[in-house]
Amino acid sequence: MTDATEHSCKQADAGVTRVFGLFGKRWTGLIVATLTNGGGNFAELRRAIPGISERMLSDRLSELAAVGLVSREVDPGPPLRVFYRLTEGGEAMEPALKALGAWAETYLPDGGQCPDRFRT
Repeated sequence: MTDATEHSCKQADAGVTRVFGLFGKRWTGLIVATLTNGGGNFAELRRAIPGISERMLSDRLSELAAVGLVSREVDPGPPLRVFYRLTEGGEAMEPALKALGAWAETYLPDGGQCPDRFRT
């Protein structure tokens, strides 16, 4: 039997690691997916994503803006309104998100349970 060492272990692709470092956080993918239908203000996004807290939405939008996937536009009002939309980089995620949605429809149709026909 061979000893498992760091050198013999396979590692995930660096790009995939970076993607899931961001999109692996709860709510991030849903926020981007919601914004693919067009931009919106904070209140609209909050209503569109049931269960997300204002604090979490604010934190995730800030993270997405910091990496350049979301732009933040402030309308000083009154009342003050902040509008969010996807940047070119954020819009480029749409095909991947649609592919993940199609995958889920095929492989996770029953609330996360993979149908027996797809199990090995």
